[in-house]
Amino acid sequence: MELREVDPTDTALVSEYVAVRNAADTVDSPWTHPSTVRGTALDLVHGWDGEPDRAFLLDAGGVTVGTASLGASSWDNRELAWVGVRVHPGHRRRGHGTAAFALLHDECRRIGRPLVGTDHWDAPGPRAFAATIGYEARARSVNRRQHLADLPAGLFEEAYAEAASHADDYELVRIAGRSDDATRERLVAVAESINDAPMDDLEVEDEVYPVERLAAFEDAQIGSGHRLYRVVARHRSTGELAGHTVMTVEEERPWIGVQEDTSVVAAHRGHRLGLLLKADLGRWLGEAEPDLLTVDTWNAASNPHMIGVNERLGYRVVGEAVELQQRLT
Repeated sequence: MELREVDPTDTALVSEYVAVRNAADTVDSPWTHPSTVRGTALDLVHGWDGEPDRAFLLDAGGVTVGTASLGASSWDNRELAWVGVRVHPGHRRRGHGTAAFALLHDECRRIGRPLVGTDHWDAPGPRAFAATIGYEARARSVNRRQHLADLPAGLFEEAYAEAASHADDYELVRIAGRSDDATRERLVAVAESINDAPMDDLEVEDEVYPVERLAAFEDAQIGSGHRLYRVVARHRSTGELAGHTVMTVEEERPWIGVQEDTSVVAAHRGHRLGLLLKADLGRWLGEAEPDLLTVDTWNAASNPHMIGVNERLGYRVVGEAVELQQRLT
């Protein structure tokens, strides 16, 4: 087994990587949107916030049998890496997954990341396999999807009015694309409030969001071919930013959206701001993105508050996943 790193400028390698991933996802998570060559190449350049994962083809005796990935942040959690493996359905149960994880673990040791995490869709096979290679389940998360065409007419307006009756002290500000420098400075505390979300038993440090990382996120999303939308709640009397919600829409496939972070600063909770922000974002996207059909979001299974907000806005479960970790020896 060999890890063959994918150069995002090599269209042939990226195409092979995408084809294998899509073949695996068709079996393991048929509800997921297939990857595209363009989108994957851009993601391998920009990542989520300017630190792209490394991507690999799994080569067994000259045959591509799967893909692998390795991600490690330089902003925080500097002893942690996240790895992933997909084995092509036609090459499973031959030891390729075990061999691939062993090589990824060696690479994590080499770069000084002894704490390693991975995830899998919740199913008996992956659960048993993860245990055999030393991983312990630490958290559960749920993928929900909003099918906009199936939502009741006026849902966003109704939810907005419901939340606004509890939030007279706040006004909303819409930001398309990049934030200006002054706003970005004030978003630091809002972004870092995401650390209050439950992490269950995952061994993680708080994430940090200096202005440089917020700018890197915006640059990476736009550079990766996404249109970026943010709604911010501002306290009327003090001017403090109290919360935000962020969504991206693919330029290549404008019918696909992803709900990114939604967070409210602790001092401003209890005013239905989470629902207010997300309902207004839905109202806005209805005008700005007429081709949008689906929006995906993720939540920890142990986060009933945000799950309640999402279900109020028509999100429904499509898949459940398990996050796992181990410390390498």
